Amino acid sequence: MSNTHREILRLALPSVATNISVPLLGLVDTAIVGHLGLPEYIAAIAIGTTVFNVCYWIFAFLRMGTTGLVAQAKGCNDTMLIRDILQRALLLGGLLSVVLLLLQGPILHLSLWLMPAEAETAQMVATYFGICIWGAPAMLSLFVLNGWFIGCQDTRSPMWIAIGQNLLNIAVSLMLVFRFGWKIEGVATGTLCAQWSAFLLALLLMQRHQMPANSQENEKRHVSLRRFLGINRDIFLRTVCLVAVTLYFTSAGTRLGNTTLAANAILMQFFIFYSYFTDGLANAAEALSGKYAGAGNKRMLDSVVRAIFVEGGIIAAAFALVYLCSGHAILRLLTDQASVVQSASDYLPWVIVIPIVALPAMVWDGVFIGLTWTRRMLLSMSAAALVFFVVCRTMPLCMPPNHALWLAFDAYLLTRGALQTVFTYNRQTH
Repeated sequence: MSNTHREILRLALPSVATNISVPLLGLVDTAIVGHLGLPEYIAAIAIGTTVFNVCYWIFAFLRMGTTGLVAQAKGCNDTMLIRDILQRALLLGGLLSVVLLLLQGPILHLSLWLMPAEAETAQMVATYFGICIWGAPAMLSLFVLNGWFIGCQDTRSPMWIAIGQNLLNIAVSLMLVFRFGWKIEGVATGTLCAQWSAFLLALLLMQRHQMPANSQENEKRHVSLRRFLGINRDIFLRTVCLVAVTLYFTSAGTRLGNTTLAANAILMQFFIFYSYFTDGLANAAEALSGKYAGAGNKRMLDSVVRAIFVEGGIIAAAFALVYLCSGHAILRLLTDQASVVQSASDYLPWVIVIPIVALPAMVWDGVFIGLTWTRRMLLSMSAAALVFFVVCRTMPLCMPPNHALWLAFDAYLLTRGALQTVFTYNRQTH
């Protein structure tokens, strides 16, 4: 195995472990309230976690924008610039968390309007939301710090932070709920304590990366404010497009009946599980492409991109083969509802090809973040989202609606990767 492949795996494997552990926060909360005796508790946690997942998903640009800039500064060994990027990103995260805290009332009302619930459930959602919203400063700061760690070529620290956060969430929530009888307040408080503890752990782990300023540096250098804000704006708008596609996909499924909705939800797990692995490769691509771009080492940059596509291709082929050979068995493992299994089986071919059609987009996302080619990311995502909505509106005229929905999703993934490949080729030939 070459040094490039070893370096990619060193960064990718901890990121895969981190990606798998992150959804456990919401899963733990759901599992605990699932033993409290009332379905309203489960419904309240489902709504509450969805609200925060969407909010934090939108602000994920804090992580990605920080990674690319820090990786480039790391590549040229500019420690003062690395510190400057961190300070600016933390300041932006702090300001955005203040906005969330100030707007918590309107956010809660809008969420309950979009996801209407019975009075008792709505009150539980308000309780959960009112406690967990105070974790926003910690969570947005964690996005920045995790991006900083990855840019510094360290994916182990985010892994340990995520594991520690989940373990503490489990311990505190269990104690408050079953020992002190706090019910949903205990679950929310456990989540809040875990979020702030993870932030403090991140600050502690940062100490390992403190480096003295380069002796030849006479003054502190900056990333221009316009570029800093432009990068984060592009990633934010790209995320809005991504969220719009995801929410519409779910919304369209609700109009096709509960069985089809359940089938789509289960099939989407195939894509999500695959993305845990490719996102790990994307994180490695962010760190290494930014590092070699900052160092001006085009040969190593090209080598990293080729190696990541090779490793990604192996992963994609393995997942596609497993889904082809064992897709029906996986469906029966995920649900024992015969009607849902039968419905999902009808659309399984669209999912089998996802690892192949999605690979270029997911790898190029990592490379583009490392190179801070965020405008190209936004343009490719916008065009892909447009393709998705056009297919969703036109193809049901000539094929069953849910087949058209999955065709639109595959076309959206394929368009993203194809356009990013074109942008990369045009960049290299000019």
